[in-house]
Amino acid sequence: MNLKGYAQEMFRSELEDAVGPENVVAVVNDAQKDLAIDQYWLTYMWKQKNEELQLPYFIVRPETTEEVSKVMRICNTYKVPVVPRGGGSGTQGGAATMYGGIVLDVTRMVKIIDIDEESLVLTAQPGINGRVLENKLNKHGFMLAHYPSSVDIATLGGYLAARGSGVMSTKYGKAEDMVLSVEVVLPDGKIVETLPVPNHASGPGLLQLFVGSEGTLGVITKIRIRLDPLPETRLFRMIKFNEIHDGIEAGRQIMINRLNPAVIRLYDPGSTKKSLKGTGMDADGVNMVLMVDGFECIANEQMKKVLEICLENGGTDLGEEPGLYWWNTRYDFYRPPLQPSYPLLYGTVETITTYDKIHKLYDKKKRLVEEKYKEYNAEYMAHFSHWFPWGTMIYDRFYIASPPEDSRELFRLHNQIWADCSRVNLENGALLNEHHGIGFKLGYLMPELYGDMFDVLLNIKKGIDPKGIMNPGKLGFGIW
Repeated sequence: MNLKGYAQEMFRSELEDAVGPENVVAVVNDAQKDLAIDQYWLTYMWKQKNEELQLPYFIVRPETTEEVSKVMRICNTYKVPVVPRGGGSGTQGGAATMYGGIVLDVTRMVKIIDIDEESLVLTAQPGINGRVLENKLNKHGFMLAHYPSSVDIATLGGYLAARGSGVMSTKYGKAEDMVLSVEVVLPDGKIVETLPVPNHASGPGLLQLFVGSEGTLGVITKIRIRLDPLPETRLFRMIKFNEIHDGIEAGRQIMINRLNPAVIRLYDPGSTKKSLKGTGMDADGVNMVLMVDGFECIANEQMKKVLEICLENGGTDLGEEPGLYWWNTRYDFYRPPLQPSYPLLYGTVETITTYDKIHKLYDKKKRLVEEKYKEYNAEYMAHFSHWFPWGTMIYDRFYIASPPEDSRELFRLHNQIWADCSRVNLENGALLNEHHGIGFKLGYLMPELYGDMFDVLLNIKKGIDPKGIMNPGKLGFGIW
């Protein structure tokens, strides 16, 4: 609904009554306009080109679950779109206000409610910053073993919104594997809570319905999530391989033998140059960073076996120092000045599949980007950073150093490369994404991914959100 004049002022008055006048903010400056977008390249480019942004009516900052409930009831009554937002670190346009409405900023919801030291379970609000949370947990001897590259920006709720992966996911799992339960405010203001533990035989697991829903089904207001003890030791290594497929095979053998190091990070030559050499490491070619953690006696034996597998696959042990250097500089590539940004045209077309398909997928996407977009001198590079018992993800990017100047031509070119790469993913048994989410960047491809099952998802969305106010335009759901 498009609110104007006294209708919009009445809407504002009701919001102010719910959360206080100081927590309902009209968008009047650039800093507030930044809350209408996230880190998605297209929205950032659009703003830099001074193109028109779809701004929200207001930024609303609740502090409690009850305040979120009141806000949702008001927006449901007025049929006003709600875009939940944490730190805004997303790269898929998931926090972009495509249809105006309000930004529901949860960054005042920062309480640690409980640290259960017997069960190793944290209960906290969704708006707490990842770095702040980790520092507090470390003082108790614990860690939330997520450690994403966005840790300085992202929030706990954001970890769950896109089913995020951290650098140690190979051993500890993704955010979706760590969460026990969530409290959610539904579009009509109802406050619901999933079952207290995720493993049960008490009907379908509704927890995972909300994890990864990117704010399209409700607002997560409380999270119970698994902690882990800080490890006694962390052992590092870097291995050099002759070519990327040798490294993939070594990683596969490590995982199918259930050795589960905390980190396996395999870089192709292009990614070595940008990500490793770019941070000051003396490296070239194909390199694998390894980290094994836990009790020292166990970790030492694990590392011996992991190294044995790597050497059997043609690897050369470069020692501990470069692996430790990677650990200490692992976030530098994702911060200025190394972080890629506009006017460079780039995209992370990452995906995940099983081991039998990953080799062909890498070769096909590399060939697609570098041959089809040769006129733009497009580059393709990849690393493999999250490994599973059955397969691995490929964190691959395309880069164009000198793209067109026109904003609409840029928009179309970016989307065309994304569509081509995504369809190569789907044609080769891979998914649209592994840990960045869908947003509106990939939403239009969701029916291609899910087939007739997309109608099931859409019916769930309509059942929970019949007025379509929750983050419309994301996950391919559109607006109604």
